[in-house]
Amino acid sequence: MKFLKNLAACVSCASVALLMQSCGDDTASSPVYALSSSSVQESSSCHSGLDPESSSSVPESSAQESSSSVENLSSSSQDVGGPSSSETSLSAGTESSSAVATLSAVEPTSSETLQSSSSSEAQSSVTESSSSSNASQPSSAIESSSSQAPNSSSAQPIKIDFYNGADISEVQEYERNNTKFYDVDGKESDIFTILENHGFNSIRLRTFVSPKAKYGYAASGCGHDSEAYGDKDHVVAFAKKVKAAGMGLLVDIHYSDVWADPGKQIIPERWRNVNNANAMADSVYAYTKDLMIALKNAGATPDMVQVGNETTPGILIHKPNSKTDCWGNGVDKAATSVNGDMGTSAGKANAAKYFNAGIKAVKDVSPTTKTVLHIESIRKEETVKWWMGVIFDDYKIPADVMGFSAYTAYGDGTPDKWKNLFNTITTKYSKLEFIVAEYNGGDSDNHYNFDKSRQKTRESVREMNRWIGSFFWEPTIGGAWGSGLFDWRGNDLYANAKAFEEFF
Repeated sequence: MKFLKNLAACVSCASVALLMQSCGDDTASSPVYALSSSSVQESSSCHSGLDPESSSSVPESSAQESSSSVENLSSSSQDVGGPSSSETSLSAGTESSSAVATLSAVEPTSSETLQSSSSSEAQSSVTESSSSSNASQPSSAIESSSSQAPNSSSAQPIKIDFYNGADISEVQEYERNNTKFYDVDGKESDIFTILENHGFNSIRLRTFVSPKAKYGYAASGCGHDSEAYGDKDHVVAFAKKVKAAGMGLLVDIHYSDVWADPGKQIIPERWRNVNNANAMADSVYAYTKDLMIALKNAGATPDMVQVGNETTPGILIHKPNSKTDCWGNGVDKAATSVNGDMGTSAGKANAAKYFNAGIKAVKDVSPTTKTVLHIESIRKEETVKWWMGVIFDDYKIPADVMGFSAYTAYGDGTPDKWKNLFNTITTKYSKLEFIVAEYNGGDSDNHYNFDKSRQKTRESVREMNRWIGSFFWEPTIGGAWGSGLFDWRGNDLYANAKAFEEFF
């Protein structure tokens, strides 16, 4: 009997795999998001044949910018949160000479049937986990890579009135090389305890769809290729540590294999053959839901999830070419039928479908998790107002939180300058909450004046109505955005006492 059940399961899996070939990550039962300006309609087929141009007649914002002007929001090659040459050298300097099995470049394709029952979700999660076992390094090895375990064993969420957070996504790479962490008193500890000792209560972790794919974050020769850092298995393993430390968790989904920011929003390799926006929205939904289920099953349900990273120009816009580098610079625009370039009417409609799909997937798994949209360019007040007008006024996207990057080193000014804009949008969008999703305070490449601007960032937004958090980028790394909070000494990281004075 067991043999027959197993045989039946295999036949079922094969059938699902055939269906998935035409739908990116999705089966034929996936919902389709045929978006009007105010609602999401669901269809029974992942390829409904709906023309995305038919949704392009939404009201245009009076401050609408042309395609070229939107795309040029970061034509200066700004890689907010992206690696600089100094980061690359740091990472290379901490690479271990001992060979560790590299995760397979084969990325699991979601077998999620998107059923609403818990049994269907559980089966989908098992199937996804099973497919990822093709990797040459088991997830248990990922789990054990930490040189120090967090002191707290509690996996229960804590009540947080203000998220004083930090993005430490890169720390998992250091752990592989047995990097040790030392607090300001010179005593060895783990990264979570050190941050908690200085008032941090939350962690932000980034995700990539298939980082081992060509042009991905962990592609061969790109400095991060020892493992598939940023994929589902690594994010789940690290998220479990965050929760075990009793800290809040913000998961930042890039919807790309590599850095997504205003200069590039590259469609993941496994979705590049998708030829219409409804099918692309299905893939966004399936991927997001599968990630959420994996986190929930691991006891690491996020408190907040970013649906996209720095999506000022839109989302899922570009494709790589032979000149695209390890950081995703140098790309082509994808077809009008799928790209989410918010400089065009069709692109706005597409982007709205993708944001809606990601938000719905998060809420279908965890209704209490807050959904976040995220942009930069706060120095361009009209751009911010235009973007929020399209997303929240024209398309009624039901996000819970609006997030911003705020970097002095990139010309955004100081916290005093941000406060006026932040208060303006707080007043207009009375149902939204807000966060500073990324800040550093640095004034130039790998430099900080120690002028209390980091402290002022945190304190000024905390004083404003419905501003619920700020996330420092990134404690262990210095780059074009400013300096970190730790100093490298050989292979180890030591907390900089002067830097931590502005925290606690």
